[in-house]
Amino acid sequence: MAVGNINELPENILLELFTHIPARQLLLRCRPVCSLWRDLIDLVTLWKRKCLREGFITEDWDQPVADWKIFYFLRSLRRNLLHNPCAEEGFEFWSLDVNGGDEWKVEDLSKDQRKEFPNDQVKKYFVTSYYTCLKSQVVDLKAEGYWEELMDTTRPDIEVKDWFAARPDCGSKYQLCVQLLSSAHAPLGTFQPDPVTIQQKSDANWREVCGQGPHRDLSLTCFRRKIRVSFRLRHRGWETRRAPAQKKPERMIQWSIWLTS
Repeated sequence: MAVGNINELPENILLELFTHIPARQLLLRCRPVCSLWRDLIDLVTLWKRKCLREGFITEDWDQPVADWKIFYFLRSLRRNLLHNPCAEEGFEFWSLDVNGGDEWKVEDLSKDQRKEFPNDQVKKYFVTSYYTCLKSQVVDLKAEGYWEELMDTTRPDIEVKDWFAARPDCGSKYQLCVQLLSSAHAPLGTFQPDPVTIQQKSDANWREVCGQGPHRDLSLTCFRRKIRVSFRLRHRGWETRRAPAQKKPERMIQWSIWLTS
């Protein structure tokens, strides 16, 4: 028998149809159509199905989720928010705030260095010279898809990861700072772990710094949020000045910054 009205379809069929519609279209265009569609789109079942279809969860998922709709959007937006994190585009998107000594450089990661680094997809890296170097990047959260209500009510955590290495023949100091900014670039919160000092004659191994912040207990009430990420690296001693052919990796970043549930 032909169906004259789409709402005459069984609810499980409508739910299956909604599963294939992009989430933003569901909320902006489909949900206001009628009370039936509104109620179906608000069902936990729909958002669990969409999470399963997108691979965000598995069939045997048993972890508690407070809000499946928010969970879906956070997972769909989850990615590295920093642009050009591994120097593939030179210094594009980065601001070189302090460029001391022989200044910032981008170099190719050699085969030996790639074996030592835990991600074999990384081909290039940022290198500093023998004096203080600082660079930063501002991420516009709204432009990346995070809307005001999501930031104000859910307040997802900001997850930060970074890798760095020092030369074995000289000391260095590494520092990371992540700030949550208002539309006027006023700091709303800061995540800044203690600086890492590496002594001369170190093992030159790659080191990872990671953490979450600014934390979700911040009161985020400004209309538009941005994240500013900056790091400072300083090398001490004349021994850091060597011919390029002799250089060891002084500074390399596998930058990543995420917003998580």
